[in-house]
Order: sequence, then C-alpha cells, then structure tokens
Amino acid sequence: MHDYSRLRPVKRSRIRLAAGKRWFTAKRYARWIFSRGAIAKEKSDKSLPCRIFAHATPLYRQLRDVELWMHTNKTVNLKLAAERLDGLLLKPGETFSYWRTIGKPTKRKGYADGMVLFYGSYKAGIGGGLCQMSNLIYWMALHTPLRVTERHRHSYDVFPDAGRTQPFGSGATCAYNYLDLQIHNPTADAYQLRVRVTDNELVGEWRSTAEARRVYEVYEKDHRIESLPWGGYLRSNLIHRYVYGLEGEVLSDEYVTENRALMMYSPLLEPTRE
Repeated sequence: MHDYSRLRPVKRSRIRLAAGKRWFTAKRYARWIFSRGAIAKEKSDKSLPCRIFAHATPLYRQLRDVELWMHTNKTVNLKLAAERLDGLLLKPGETFSYWRTIGKPTKRKGYADGMVLFYGSYKAGIGGGLCQMSNLIYWMALHTPLRVTERHRHSYDVFPDAGRTQPFGSGATCAYNYLDLQIHNPTADAYQLRVRVTDNELVGEWRSTAEARRVYEVYEKDHRIESLPWGGYLRSNLIHRYVYGLEGEVLSDEYVTENRALMMYSPLLEPTRE
C-alpha cells in the first residue's frame, strides 16, 4: 500500500523555502566542482549527417488564467537558452547537463519574467518557461539510445490536458541549478542537439554520426486517478518504451520512469480552451 501521508503538501515559510533553495544550489555547485565525468561542452554550427529524432511543441498554449505576456516572455527565454544549446555535441562517454550548458538565467543576460510552476500553482519568475525546453530534450532523448541519468518529474498536475499529444508525465521539470536534466552517451557514436524557436513552435532534434539502429515508441501504462484521504486527487502512471529493430520486430519493452502528481483541478473537468 502507498504511504499517502508523504504526498500531502507541507506549507513552509518563505525563509524556509529560501534556505532550502540555497542549500540545494550549493550542493549542486559542489558536485560540479568535484565531478570527474566528462561534460559535453563543444558545439558545432554544422549539423551531423543523420537525424535520429525530431519533435516540436507549440509556444502558445491555451491555459486558464495564464496571461499572454507570460507566453511572450517565455519565448524570449527559450530563444536565449536555444543559443546556448543549439549545436552542442555529445560525444561517446560524455554527459549533457542542462544547467551547465545554459548557465544561470538572469536579467543581465536578457532573461525575462515568465511562468514558473510553484507548489501547485504558478508565479512569475526570471527565466520562466524554460521547462518547455527541458521537456522537449527529455522527450526526444527517450527516442534515442542516449541514457537519461538525471530527470525530475513534476510534483503537481496544474492544468487540465488541453490537446495533449504526449503521455502524462513524459516531461522533465527544471530549476536552476539543483533540478537538472542530464543525458549520457553510452554509444560509440557522437550525437548533436539542435534546437530553435520559430514564430509558433519550439523545434528540436537529436542528430548523430551514424544512422539509427533502433526505433523507439514511448507509451504510458497503469494510468490512475485516485482520491486522497485528506481530499484532492493523485494522478499516476508508468512510462515505458518499445524498442524495435530496423525490420519492425519488437526487441524489448523497457521501463522508463514512474510519475505521481497531485492534481490541482477536478478530474471530472473536460479540457478547457479559452
């Protein structure tokens, strides 16, 4: 049986939250200083020859009570992050770190206030919206032989599904610098991340020096919505992926991750559009 008591939200003071953030940020800096693994740093403007997987997500989603300026500022932030990420090479044995590549989002660097999810709601924060980039990179990585070594799930399901095309929980939240996304290249081939922002979409792809030897299909199973003892609902699922050979044969069914999130809306609501 699940210990639901651990899921119950705990209200903490601003001082407690600020102290916790500084503590976890300092721990991450220490790990960066003493880590011995090879971190991907080299970039190339020239694309590697083979496209492994590509995906695009809309910049403007119809979310209840989210003002247009938050989406506009998010686009500004995504463009700045894309400048740091686009063309990054992930060589054999190297690890990609989202925050070590982008750096700290600050006003001095041009980052603007965007939407930041915060304890079951949202607020404005510098660099807000960069989770859309980490979501995209994570989703694309699941369709490659690259290995995700650090990914953090969302603790809250804030908005009802609106035109969802990917399984619930198939993204990766981020917060500088302690909630990172890290992806390791265990193959003998180099990979390259290409990302760009168009007028309406965030577009990305993983490319490589060699053609794909496997095809991946990501799906969810055991999707559940459960009522909680103190009220509210818990949404959960498992993310798996089928691995296919080039002839279309199923080679394996791999477990990817488990998701659990407190729902901040009624599960009986239909997806809303405004």
